[in-house]
Amino acid sequence: MSKPKQHRVELTGDERTRLVAFTTTGIAAARELRRARILLLAAEDRRDAEVAAAVGCCSATVERVRRRCATAGVEAALRDRPRPGAAPLLDGKGTAYLVALACSDPPAGEAAWTLRLLADRLVALEVVERISDETVRRALKKTTSSPGSARSGAFLR
Repeated sequence: MSKPKQHRVELTGDERTRLVAFTTTGIAAARELRRARILLLAAEDRRDAEVAAAVGCCSATVERVRRRCATAGVEAALRDRPRPGAAPLLDGKGTAYLVALACSDPPAGEAAWTLRLLADRLVALEVVERISDETVRRALKKTTSSPGSARSGAFLR
């Protein structure tokens, strides 16, 4: 059985000095410290299993850090890549509209606004294309409005 190809980690003297200083001084995230130690050990031509045992992680992590260093450089290997995530459904204008709606009088036949009613009204007024009541709850929670107080029309106590 052939052994898997390992990406070579070659550090310049300046990079090595910076990584040693990074791991011994200052405050940094644990992930970044682990990756720096992986790079230092991998630059000594150690196998993935040895590096993983010394650092306390799995071989796949060592291989992934080696690959990122070989393809994108030392800085890319140390830092997390940005995680895009989904765009928020409510922007500032939409949130302001939601708060104003929650503070207004409830629809006829209702004692108070519910999260579902607010979500349905936002869709009906075309403020957003779709929205769940949970998103409405989180948006209201982030505001300084106080659901359930006498001043707010969002909920009754």
